[in-house]
Amino acid sequence: MRTVHLLDYVAGNVRSLVNAIEKCGYTVEWIRTPDEVSKAEKLILPGVGHFGHCLSQLASAGYLPAIRAHIDAGKPFMGICVGLQALFEGSVEDSAALGLCLIKGALDRFDDSQKAVPHIGWNSANTSGKSLYDLRSDSKYYYVHSYKYPYKKGELEGQGWTVATGSYGGEIFVGAVAKDNVLATQFHPEKSGIAGLRVIKAFLTGEGARTLGRDVAGPAPTGGLTRRIIACLDVRTNDQGDLVVTKGDQYDVREKTSNRGVRNLGKPVELAKKYYEQGADEITFLNITSFRDCPLADVPMLEILRRTSETVFVPLTIGGGIRDTVDTDGTKVTALEIATMYFKSGADKVSIGSDAVLAAEEYYAMNRRLFGNTAIEQISKAYGNQAVVISVDPKRVYVPKVDATRHNTIQTAFPGPRGENYCWYACTIKGGRETRDLDVVELVQAVEAMGAGEILLNCIDRDGTNSGFDLELIDQVKSAIKIPVIASSGAGNPGHFEEVFAKTRTDAALGAGIFHRGEYTVKQVKDYLAEKGLEVRKFEEYI
Repeated sequence: MRTVHLLDYVAGNVRSLVNAIEKCGYTVEWIRTPDEVSKAEKLILPGVGHFGHCLSQLASAGYLPAIRAHIDAGKPFMGICVGLQALFEGSVEDSAALGLCLIKGALDRFDDSQKAVPHIGWNSANTSGKSLYDLRSDSKYYYVHSYKYPYKKGELEGQGWTVATGSYGGEIFVGAVAKDNVLATQFHPEKSGIAGLRVIKAFLTGEGARTLGRDVAGPAPTGGLTRRIIACLDVRTNDQGDLVVTKGDQYDVREKTSNRGVRNLGKPVELAKKYYEQGADEITFLNITSFRDCPLADVPMLEILRRTSETVFVPLTIGGGIRDTVDTDGTKVTALEIATMYFKSGADKVSIGSDAVLAAEEYYAMNRRLFGNTAIEQISKAYGNQAVVISVDPKRVYVPKVDATRHNTIQTAFPGPRGENYCWYACTIKGGRETRDLDVVELVQAVEAMGAGEILLNCIDRDGTNSGFDLELIDQVKSAIKIPVIASSGAGNPGHFEEVFAKTRTDAALGAGIFHRGEYTVKQVKDYLAEKGLEVRKFEEYI
């Protein structure tokens, strides 16, 4: 039986990696003690999150000498994301943590003065014409990281490494390295579609090591970071108790007919696979049903994630219910524990909505002091800020002049019902049903301080209207923070996606009803963007 061994430590979503390995025809066995490392022929070190947290976990459990012995013995080793970073001597993310020192040098942080950090999305891995585990110049790979090793031509090559590079906002960084029996990728191959599965297969079969460093011919490298297109599935139970994908009209998910049934647009797992095969760069599930009478371990969304991750090899986000709670048997369960269940079931990110608003209100009430007790802080500390998305549900409040409110206002090109030329965006909770005295700028700045890594920016006013994204809202939020923003609500045709990328600095754009109703496919949107000269990831069908 063809087997590969994975280290078992807190490393975020490893289910997707297991599924990717099995997709390539191999089985997985877990390494749970340092003594078991010696029995592994092929060893993979997965990793997401904090450099210091990863290295301290490995060091305290006694894994570091065993990993080094495995590498020194010439056995195949693969490190992913933080697994690549661990090969270096250290990182400014935690200057006290010592890496494996297999590669000389320390990592630094991306410059966020002119671009969003973390670097999240699909980017290139340019091998400069050398063979490196079936990396291809016209493929894209999924990166999510704030820290990187800056590429200096000839430096790592002088140490015997074959190197692939990426470029983000003018900074060239190491995207992958390989030497002898070692392969390490900054990107996540298990989340990089068919392009990533090819890399994993090349490692498992040994073909990548056999052909490493050979000259290869191919098309010229494509550009850098692509424009991300995300498909969003609002999931809830209908009146018959079945889980369905639905879509609201300004957050109302019931039909306008006399029976007022829940709008049913399909089954979650099947639709997610469909959008993946159309080229969606990410899939987001927003659970808008509360399973109050269901034991947490049996929450239906866990099964949806497990089944989806078996066939969908792009990032999965899950939102809904990520909060401290009490299970049906009376056991207290923290938001971190719930997030961990979702990560183990196949999620790469968790999305927090109403509880983020309440946490922000407390943050300002305490004079912007942090105590480490919010769900955002706990999850980002354990899994990295890239694992925490904040879903924001704002709506316009019109005012006649700037000083009519204490809130952050904009001058709008779309006057209010009484001709007001100014507005601010009020945050809401409970699915838009309750408005709070907190504006969108206050919210996003608070959650950024808590450790959130990305903002999913909805807009109640545009939801279900097919009239395009609220560009003024997006501009205001992008100007207020440095973390990435996903534009959501209002997309009715491919031109709306082109418009939001052309007229704002949004990092990604999300569609829901436009795809569910079959008006346009993800592929049609991306083909349209490509025709307009925007960089997009093409879907690859075969390994």
